[in-house]
Amino acid sequence: MDTTATEPATLHYGDGEFAVLKPGRFVRCAVTDKAIPLEALRYWSPTRQEAYWGPGEFISQLNPPG
Repeated sequence: MDTTATEPATLHYGDGEFAVLKPGRFVRCAVTDKAIPLEALRYWSPTRQEAYWGPGEFISQLNPPG
């Protein structure tokens, strides 16, 4: 059985690119826990090694409440 369709990928996030360390079709948003298909992944932090659903989630991590 092909588990890459149901298991998340493991990525290394770089500046403007990412490398697949473990195959999968998606990663999880660090803020919302939504599944992000790899072909739709546009926002991540190389410093934190986290993926984000969109720019709002990325900005919320830069400016946490409180």
